[in-house]
Amino acid sequence: MVRSFRRGAVAAVLALSLAPLAAACAAGNGAATLEVQPDSASASAGPVTVQNAYVLTQTDGPATVSARLFNNGSSDQTLQSVQLGGGVSATLSGKDGGQTVTVPAHGTVLLGGKGNAAATVATGQEALRDGDVQTAVFTFSGAGPLSVPANVTPAVGFLEPYGPSSTPTTGAPTSTATPLKPTSTPNDTATPTGTPTS
Repeated sequence: MVRSFRRGAVAAVLALSLAPLAAACAAGNGAATLEVQPDSASASAGPVTVQNAYVLTQTDGPATVSARLFNNGSSDQTLQSVQLGGGVSATLSGKDGGQTVTVPAHGTVLLGGKGNAAATVATGQEALRDGDVQTAVFTFSGAGPLSVPANVTPAVGFLEPYGPSSTPTTGAPTSTATPLKPTSTPNDTATPTGTPTS
C-alpha cells in the first residue's frame, strides 16, 4: 500500500510540474502576449527600428531629441538627419563629439544623455510646445527616412538625464589660462642660507 501511494504521489508531482510547460507550448505564434507593444511610439524601416522618441525641452536654451535606435542588419547604418514638423532640423553629434552618429550592425545607440550621441534642436519655446506631438523623421544611410511621433515634454524627472543639459559638447574647450614660466634656469646656482652643523 505504501509503495503504490509513493508511485501515485510521484506521478501527481510530475504531472503538475509538466502542465505549465505544455500550456506554454500550446500558445504558439498566435499567443496574446505577442501582441503586447511598448507604451511609447516606435517605427521600423528595413533593419532599423526607432523607439522611445521624445523631444525634451528646457526653460532656456535648446531642446534635444531622445530615442533608442536599433540596427538588426548586417551592415552599419549612419543617422544622416533628424527633422521635426515645420522644417525644424536637429544638429547631430556623436558620442565622441564628432558629427557622425553610427548605429553598428546588430547594435543599438541611445540619443540623449551624458556620454551618448545627441540630436540638439536650437529653437525657441514657440516652435516646440510642451504637450504637443511632433512627427520626427529619422533618415538613415541604408534604411532611408523613418517617421515616428515624438512627445514634446520638459526634461524633468526620469527624463532629466536625457535632456539638453546632458548633451555632449562639440566645441574646443575655451581657456584663458597662460602657461606658467619657470622660476629658475638650469644654470642657476643655489646659495645656502643656513649654517652647517657639525
